[in-house]
Amino acid sequence: MKRINIGQSGLMASPIGLGVMRITKLNEEQATALLESAYASGVNFFDNADIYADGESEKLFGAALKKASFNRSDVLVQTKVGIVPGKRYNFGKQYILDAVDASLQRLGVDYVDSLLLHRPDPLMEPDEVAEAFLTLQNSGKVRQFGVSNFNPMQVELLQQAVPQRLIANQLQLSLKHTGMIDFWLHTNMADDHSIDHDGGVLEYSRLKGMTVQAWSPYQYGMFEGVFIDNPKFPKLNAKLHEMADKYHTNVNAIAAAWILRIPGNTQVIAGTTYKDRIAQVAEAADVVLDGQDWYDLYFAAGNDLP
Repeated sequence: MKRINIGQSGLMASPIGLGVMRITKLNEEQATALLESAYASGVNFFDNADIYADGESEKLFGAALKKASFNRSDVLVQTKVGIVPGKRYNFGKQYILDAVDASLQRLGVDYVDSLLLHRPDPLMEPDEVAEAFLTLQNSGKVRQFGVSNFNPMQVELLQQAVPQRLIANQLQLSLKHTGMIDFWLHTNMADDHSIDHDGGVLEYSRLKGMTVQAWSPYQYGMFEGVFIDNPKFPKLNAKLHEMADKYHTNVNAIAAAWILRIPGNTQVIAGTTYKDRIAQVAEAADVVLDGQDWYDLYFAAGNDLP
C-alpha cells in the first residue's frame, strides 16, 4: 500500500487507518487478529483516544500490539486527549501532560507518533498548550501534534502559539456527511447547502497542508448507523455496488475511495472491529475514482448541483 506524508511531517502513513473506538467488543485474541489483518493489508496507522471506553480501548489495543507479530516501530500510533468524560473539555497544561502519561501507560508504549486535541475548548489558553506540547516533544513522548473537530480560526489561534506545525485535523466526513463539499458547490447561493458550518475547513486544510483524517466514513447522522447495504439508502447502495464492479473491488473500498479522491492530503479512519472488513477497506488505497464516478456517488447519496 502506498504511503502519505501526514501533514508534511515525515510520518509516512497508510491512507487507511484503523480506529479502535469499538475494539472493546473483542477479546484480546480477537483484537490481536484485527491488528494483524490490518497490518497484513498494508495499514500501519492506528487511531486511539483516551475517552474511548473510558481508556479501556487504549488498554486493549496496547495488549494486542504487544502480542502482534509486527514491531511497535513498524506502525504509527495516534491518540487524542482533552475530553473530561461527561464534564468538560480541558486543554490545561497539567491536564494534557497527565492525560498523555496515562495514555502511554494504557497503550504500553514509550511514545505516540501523533497527539490530537480531541475537541476545541473555549477556555483554551494557546500559550499553555504550547508549554505542554514542548514538554511532551522534548521528553520524546510525542512526535507530532494536531487537532480534531477544529475550525480554521481555532487552528490559527492555537498555531500562532505552538512551535510545532499542526499536521492533521480529524473531521467527520463521508458520503452521508458532506457539509464541507456542499458548501463548496453552493458558494454564492442562498439555499441551505450554501451555509458554511465549518469555516471553510476543507479549503483551509489544503492551504496549510494539513491532513484531513475522516472519521465515521460509513456512518450517517451522528452515529445513527452505517449506510453500507442499508435499505434506507437504495440509490446510494446501488451505485456503490455498480462502482465496486467497475473497479473490481468492494463497496467498503469504494466509499473510502470517494473520500481519498478529494484533493489534498486525506486519510480515512475506519472504525471496524471485523478483520475481514478492514482488509476490504484497505483496497481503497489502490482505487482512484474517475471524476464523474465521484460526482455520481455524491448524487446517489442525495446531493445535487445548484
